[in-house]
Amino acid sequence: MNSEFSFLFNYIYDNFGVEYIWEIFYVLNLIFGIISYKLGFARKLTFLKSLFVYIMLAIGTIVMTFFSVLFRMPMTESLIIIALVMGIYRFRLYRERSKRNSG
Repeated sequence: MNSEFSFLFNYIYDNFGVEYIWEIFYVLNLIFGIISYKLGFARKLTFLKSLFVYIMLAIGTIVMTFFSVLFRMPMTESLIIIALVMGIYRFRLYRERSKRNSG
């Protein structure tokens, strides 16, 4: 029985090898982390506060990448699902608000 849960890790490992696997997962985790933050939690902040939030997000992504690569946990897959669910939620919220304002 195969105990690996990370389908994306297996795909990247099979197609691209291990030479740049850390960088690939870091960039993917950072992109989907930023998307998830913007869709679900972002508020209007000053420039310096936003910069601080994104720097902390980039530092926290290192930990997620560590779990993705070394322990082969499905962190990137989870971020993809979170981004999709938050995107669907925001789209439905937008449609509901536009219906309420127009009618």
